[in-house]
Amino acid sequence: MVDATHLVRNSSLYKEFLAEREEILRHKWIESEKAGVDIGFERALMDWLVKYRSAWYEQRQLSRGIERTNGWKDDDKR
Repeated sequence: MVDATHLVRNSSLYKEFLAEREEILRHKWIESEKAGVDIGFERALMDWLVKYRSAWYEQRQLSRGIERTNGWKDDDKR
């Protein structure tokens, strides 16, 4: 069981989930501050998905692509 937990926590899918969750929680905090009350996770999730997820995901993919490209260029120099 420990190996499975370790495998899951180190998977890229789990890391993407955590990054997305962090953005949703940040959005929840910002929107709750604006509203003056806790808007709740579900409302923040739906709002973030509709308004921001596509752009966030696209930017994340671009950032990851640049890192990979830079890594390949560095490897070619060796």
